[in-house]
Amino acid sequence: MPGDASRITIADIAREAGVSTPTVSKVLNGHSQVAPETRARVEELLQSHNYLRRRARPKETVGLVDLAIREVDNLWSAEVVQGVQREAAEHGLGVVVWATHGSAADTLRWLDNVTRRGSDGIILAVTDLTPAQRKRVAPLGIPLAVVDPVGSHDPGIPSVGATNWQGGMTATQHLIELGHRRIAILQGLEEALCARARLDGYRSALEAAGIAIDPALIRPGDFYYTTGYSGMRDLLALPEPPTAVFASSDLMALGAYEAVRQAGLRVGYDVSIVGFDDVPSAAWASPPLTTVHQPLREMAAMATRIVLQGAQAVLPMGTQRMELATRLVVRESTGPAPDRPRT
Repeated sequence: MPGDASRITIADIAREAGVSTPTVSKVLNGHSQVAPETRARVEELLQSHNYLRRRARPKETVGLVDLAIREVDNLWSAEVVQGVQREAAEHGLGVVVWATHGSAADTLRWLDNVTRRGSDGIILAVTDLTPAQRKRVAPLGIPLAVVDPVGSHDPGIPSVGATNWQGGMTATQHLIELGHRRIAILQGLEEALCARARLDGYRSALEAAGIAIDPALIRPGDFYYTTGYSGMRDLLALPEPPTAVFASSDLMALGAYEAVRQAGLRVGYDVSIVGFDDVPSAAWASPPLTTVHQPLREMAAMATRIVLQGAQAVLPMGTQRMELATRLVVRESTGPAPDRPRT
């Protein structure tokens, strides 16, 4: 029986034909670099499943992967873009990068472009589609994967992240082991699942050490420099400021650096700071930033493999979520609590 075009994807066709997703895409778009017998097999399956063909690209046009990312003006985004580009290049595909800025209107414009050009895969990075937008994408049969989902992520969509809870707990434990007891956190984007997991790891470490959680030490943010700066400035204005801070991103940590400097204090001596991400600028900071390394390029490359090869070919059987390991990188921005001697 012919399949439902709104349900069959090119990944489904590829699995049934025993070929890669890019090969099916080449057949759909009239590329010549496909063996005749393979082309015939794929076309027969496309016809039997009544697959909805998208607008064909000119034969000389390179296949494309779309990356929708919240912002592109920072090193976190640069690492993600490089991971996607590296993997796409291995499959002979180009990458279209679109910054959504967290705007529904920008996302809608991007979707219009995706529909017109007929991408071979979609990767969302710390951004999301509304149910209506996902419904619009589904008939196109374009494979989709997410890096660090936000909101109530659809468990049916493959996603790639890091061990954020463990990373948050390890960062906070490091500060506790240095003798700090008033430890603050600069939160990431509230609706991002990764930010919530890091906050939960922070809380778990304090609870395990018998340290009461002070709501005044939990400051909202959005992963960016300005909220790191303003949050740190507010913390230093408290009657009893923290002696250590866990920032949910390296950008926020660097914003906190500036607030500490303007207060006439020293990072690593008067206030210890731990970041999260380990972007290249973390090692260049003064002092070099202690941070939680997450493999951003690998996460982005994994998401790209999922959309090009199919989730079942990449993820463990029966799973739709992959988490890559984090690790603490200790540098000079953390030291003993001020009332403890330095060794």
